[in-house]
Amino acid sequence: MPTRLVHLLGRTVRRQRESRELSQRELASLAGVSQATVARIERGDRAAGLPLLERLLAAMDVQLTVAVEPLDAHLDATLAELAARPLADRIDELGLHRLLDNLGDLPYVIAGGTAALLQGAPLPVDAVEVAIRWRDSARFTRWLEAAYGQRWNARWGEFGGVHLEPEEQGEHRWQTRHGEIRASMCDELPDAVEVRHGERSYPVVPLVALEVANPRVAGLLRVHRERAAAGGGADPAAAAG
Repeated sequence: MPTRLVHLLGRTVRRQRESRELSQRELASLAGVSQATVARIERGDRAAGLPLLERLLAAMDVQLTVAVEPLDAHLDATLAELAARPLADRIDELGLHRLLDNLGDLPYVIAGGTAALLQGAPLPVDAVEVAIRWRDSARFTRWLEAAYGQRWNARWGEFGGVHLEPEEQGEHRWQTRHGEIRASMCDELPDAVEVRHGERSYPVVPLVALEVANPRVAGLLRVHRERAAAGGGADPAAAAG
């Protein structure tokens, strides 16, 4: 029976293929396999061995990286700990204001886990996440240069040694003197809602949209809601609405 990991790898291959506007037949030709093989892997019907998976990804000029995350029991404890902390403390710890203030007039919308955090979901967030338009890429690159930015290098497992520009291959993740920033590059900024905390307001992607577009945030919100339901806590989506 196909596992969660098999389906996850299949979706990864499909997303990489579609982002390059390749058909399954074209990818199969580049990797030297059949179109049926690509189709089965993308559907999650077949567990691709590592050599085959690496060949498919290499045909699209990307490579597989491996990461781990806590099991649900550890994640549940982490969410409980974060829920007990004041939001203002977490915002300060993240360096959100420092980074946003230094972005100046660069158009952005707060996205990902950062947006969920600002809407009351106590999710683990270790970098400021924003959505930025592709047409503002040159301005963003100039800002990164001025902020002594270094881009995440998946091959080395550290920042630096790769091209800074978002157009170049690599994760949209940079370390700057103002803190770490992760960018979702898009043609148009997503629709945003305004969230206020203290004297500041933030343009954020609504929780409903985050759950559709970001599987990681959706999974964390699911765990948080299950905890809230069991303990009688508030649902962040209801609070944000």
